[in-house]
Amino acid sequence: MLIVLAVLVVLVAGVLIYVESAMNRVAALSDYDGRPAAGAGTNWLIVGSDSRADLSAEDEQRLGTGDAKGQRTDTIMLMHLPDNGTKPTLVSLLRDSYVDIPGKGQNKLNAAYAFGGAPLLAKTVELRTGLRVDHYMEIGFGGFANVVDAVGGVQMCLANPIDDPLAGINLPAGCQELDGANALGYVRTRKGPRADLDRVIRQRQFISALTDKATSFGTVINPFRMVPLIAGAPDAITVDEGDHLWNLPSLAFAMGAGDGLTTTTVPFSGTKTVKGIGSVVVWDKAKTDKLFTALRTDAEVPADVIVAPPK
Repeated sequence: MLIVLAVLVVLVAGVLIYVESAMNRVAALSDYDGRPAAGAGTNWLIVGSDSRADLSAEDEQRLGTGDAKGQRTDTIMLMHLPDNGTKPTLVSLLRDSYVDIPGKGQNKLNAAYAFGGAPLLAKTVELRTGLRVDHYMEIGFGGFANVVDAVGGVQMCLANPIDDPLAGINLPAGCQELDGANALGYVRTRKGPRADLDRVIRQRQFISALTDKATSFGTVINPFRMVPLIAGAPDAITVDEGDHLWNLPSLAFAMGAGDGLTTTTVPFSGTKTVKGIGSVVVWDKAKTDKLFTALRTDAEVPADVIVAPPK
């Protein structure tokens, strides 16, 4: 019995060492003049990259991504993990938010990633929110789909059907298990009466459901799910150079906390058209100041700044 236990310990240790050493890393976070001071709690910047650089032609066809060149991001989220008893908070930062991008002037938030990748996006988010980003995670197209398939798919309940050839999906209304390809289309599609506003809600709901299933007892004890999940993790995500495997569990448990997680879209006052840029989203200064002050101080997020899904 002791020998079996010893073997299991060695195997688990070996897997953890492999994942830690194999994780993709990028120099996303760095110090600079005027960088916000560290506040209470811990902040993660979570980005969904739509780069096709690592996808084969077959993957592009299977996942319905097209073959667009360059790097962009349609998913930008800020997760705050408090040090006290308040709820963690997940904030969707709309990609079309009109912000100051250091060295580039005013533009849409996701343009920061296109101009300068993770470092410029992180700096832009820090300066606009007044929050120091402690950790960075980037999820790519192929890696996202593989993780969904590794856990056996994720169930989502759709109030209305979604038919979007551009995202490669044709999903009926009702509860259904989404595989990797359909899940990717589900979080990418802008179909719906409110376009990006509906998309970021779907993204938050799906990521929470995926994380909950990936950390569930049924997944952990099932080697046919756990082994592919662990093996695929290094290819699925990119983290900051200073991030490590042991930083991830607290994020995962917060993501899958259900009612124990506060979710919101960044408060905004409307949209406007800017010449040469197009339609942009204008943040509500008073409400965003209240939101980010609450996060910086580990205070409870005021109810009047939470942008909840329509009922």
